[in-house]
Amino acid sequence: MSNEQRNICLTAADGQTGHLIAELLLSHPDFSSKITSVTCLATDPDSCNDLAELGAIVLPYAPGQPQYLVDCLKKVDTMMLIPPSVAQKVAVVQELVQAAQAADVNNIVLLSAAGCDLAERDKQPRLREFIDIEGMVLPLKGDTSTQTGHSPCIIRAGFYAENILLYGQQAREKAMIPLPINNQKFAPVALGDVALLAAHVLTGRGPRGLDDRHRGQLLVATGPMLTSGDELAAAATKALGVKMEFVSITEQDAVQILSTQTEIDPSEQEYLLNYYSFVREGKANYISTAAYIQITGVPPTQPEEFFRMYPEEFKRRANRGRKTRAA
Repeated sequence: MSNEQRNICLTAADGQTGHLIAELLLSHPDFSSKITSVTCLATDPDSCNDLAELGAIVLPYAPGQPQYLVDCLKKVDTMMLIPPSVAQKVAVVQELVQAAQAADVNNIVLLSAAGCDLAERDKQPRLREFIDIEGMVLPLKGDTSTQTGHSPCIIRAGFYAENILLYGQQAREKAMIPLPINNQKFAPVALGDVALLAAHVLTGRGPRGLDDRHRGQLLVATGPMLTSGDELAAAATKALGVKMEFVSITEQDAVQILSTQTEIDPSEQEYLLNYYSFVREGKANYISTAAYIQITGVPPTQPEEFFRMYPEEFKRRANRGRKTRAA
């Protein structure tokens, strides 16, 4: 397939990350001018109607249809492989990778998780399984039987700052941010920043596929500031003009909140609890922003800026959409 074209397929396009990346590719001129088509695989195609209106090809996808998946990918040269928030995440990714091989998809950009290499399989299995997923993509680079993965890139995204919005009820009603992290430090990254980084990588061009500055790279993207729970609450207070307090809760309390106040998949709940455990162990005490700044040309979202993006989530009115900054 000609390198003059860029036909991108996003998996899990009905999830927040895939949806936002697709929206950015289709609507922002810095990216829409560099692509030929965007195909969105979605288990809930109706949730992608707005993407279809922007020009996306939205295709229903359910695991267990390998030939259908190959057919969906035949005109694709670049895959944004986003592991879905389901219990059988690894098995679904394996099917997607095998389909990409059969369809000879040249460029693969994998969304992985920062910290997966430090996570312990017995303590943080949902975080550690991203190592297994990376292990499916990395060997493709040397497989001469297929074109797939010869131009790869892995983005390890940190803990999404938007996960704090899951505790919006406590923030609105009690002016508190409850997290089971024992006031340890971590560096939450804005979802919009991850989407912006992915959009730059997906639309970059080089003689072998992706831009040579991105091809073969393992890019770790965290937020720009290490924050404890108290520092996170201080940033929220300054941004919102409302006194916010951090409360260190137990994992059991977190399970109760996530189970009763959210509709996230149980596997995603397990992932969040694994990450909180990871933070409590002090293993998230780092930032990684150099690659993000070099590729996007802008600094990542500061904690105060993040809270200013979502005032209604903390002031009794539901926010209507995720935010991202222009490239």
